[in-house]
Amino acid sequence: MSAFLNRHAALCHYILGSLPLLLILAVIRYHFANETEVMLWFKAHAHAHPDIRKTALLITDWGNALFYPVYLWFLITGIRQRRKYSSRLRFALVYLVVQLSISLLLVRFMKIAIGRPRPGEGPLFEPFSGRGAYHSLPSGHTTEIYGAALPLVLRYRQFLLTLILGIFAAAVAFSRIYLSWHHPSDVFCGWMLGSVAGFAIHLFSRED
Repeated sequence: MSAFLNRHAALCHYILGSLPLLLILAVIRYHFANETEVMLWFKAHAHAHPDIRKTALLITDWGNALFYPVYLWFLITGIRQRRKYSSRLRFALVYLVVQLSISLLLVRFMKIAIGRPRPGEGPLFEPFSGRGAYHSLPSGHTTEIYGAALPLVLRYRQFLLTLILGIFAAAVAFSRIYLSWHHPSDVFCGWMLGSVAGFAIHLFSRED
């Protein structure tokens, strides 16, 4: 019974943490006929509102980096606990392995293999292209931010923390669309990969 309740709580917090981004993507899908329209509208909006664009740039450039000291803290305090398999140390090490495997290696392989053009680069895919303009799918920023935020959501399961992390992760993901560097579907795919990373970190780092 306890295991069922724990799984139910984890699922509820995962949904809450993902909801801000999913709502944004749903609104975009409702208001625009296709992703070209999305790109044109946000490009025009960013051009007309340079202060908002600067904020989006700040979020997209530094959003993921804010989680690095958090996991460094888990690593350092885990080492200081002087136990071979301390909870914090295990959490930090699993995070590093999973993020390197999914958010770096898998995402990089998919970007190159798929060869989807970034917004405004044209409709034709160029699989295995070495050009960054054809490395749109999936969104690496989105994969990484959810791979960092969701393990904390699943570990602590506190409503306010989950909501804050969910909104912040959504802001990072949305900034990629707003700046016309990714299509909404790139971001959605990044969220799915980030969810896999988040659950993998949670499952492999928890103590039975």
